[in-house]
Amino acid sequence: MNKVAIYPGTFDPVTNGHLDIIKRSVELFDKVIIAIAKSSSKTPMFELKDRKKMMELATINIPKVECVCFDTLLADFAKENKAKLIIRGLRVVSDFEYELQMGYANASLNDELDTIYFMPTLKNAFISSSIIRSILQHNGKVSHLIPEVVYEYIQKIKG
Repeated sequence: MNKVAIYPGTFDPVTNGHLDIIKRSVELFDKVIIAIAKSSSKTPMFELKDRKKMMELATINIPKVECVCFDTLLADFAKENKAKLIIRGLRVVSDFEYELQMGYANASLNDELDTIYFMPTLKNAFISSSIIRSILQHNGKVSHLIPEVVYEYIQKIKG
């Protein structure tokens, strides 16, 4: 039996915290699909194709990972990919409340779907994509918060 899990997010951009969760996830599952959401409503800083490329670069040496873009309900995406588990990260208490609601909503749409939550390691607990975007907008240093290949890619596309 193949255990397929989905780690969804906008990954705008991918952070060291995301990679922390991905690396621990591949130890538990046969395949981890990194589902990069289009998320037009969030007005991402980076284009979908760039977010996918950054994730592919960041996970190139991590086995059992597949990077896919999606623009559907997560519950439907999970059915299409024969996945029964969603992976989510919890950094702070406010994350828990939101993620609990989303987990219940997804389960109500797909009764075979369950959510597993990972806490990032302590050194990555404060990192979020929104913090990275804010620092980037003010030309601050982010190289220690994101994978080196992602930092290099961002420098390249910023011009």
